[in-house]
Amino acid sequence: MKTKGLLFTSLLATIGMQAQEYKNEIKGNILFAPLGIVNVGYERALSKHWSGQADIFISPWKSFSNNHLQVYMGHGEARYYFKEAMDRWYVGGNLGLGFFDIQKWNYWNTDKYQRGFSFMFGATVGYKFKIGKRLKMDIFLRGGSSQGSYHGWMKKGSPARYDSATSWNRSGEIIPFGGGAMLSYQF
Repeated sequence: MKTKGLLFTSLLATIGMQAQEYKNEIKGNILFAPLGIVNVGYERALSKHWSGQADIFISPWKSFSNNHLQVYMGHGEARYYFKEAMDRWYVGGNLGLGFFDIQKWNYWNTDKYQRGFSFMFGATVGYKFKIGKRLKMDIFLRGGSSQGSYHGWMKKGSPARYDSATSWNRSGEIIPFGGGAMLSYQF
């Protein structure tokens, strides 16, 4: 009977140690929050050097400085940490999908805006450090290829398209599409 009890206790201790190896974090971007823009995420350590992250970005502004700025994006990302998962320097690869109602920078101060969707894929580089027992700061920049499809619209009068495309306008750029400082809570 003692042997079975010792085996059971050993098994529970082993499971407990393995559970402590895996870390979870919830996080929010403190740079965008004061502007009323939501950027939150969840990260989970998968092994000694790898983690996976999912995050969303929501800019609900129908007008910001008299420009359209509604953006809804979601990203999935695999991260490789050089020291150990969820600590210090990392690089990552990501995939994302976004929907937008915006004025591209070259249409600011005009009546034209764009509405459509985008597929994104690219890389992330970042640095994460501890600022408290369970608090961390994750500073990162994400960018790559953004392949968008959209229609062009006019602001004034009833909504009318300004483009003559019978299907979708297409646009592809290499651009930054994420970044900031995420305050993370580890559990």
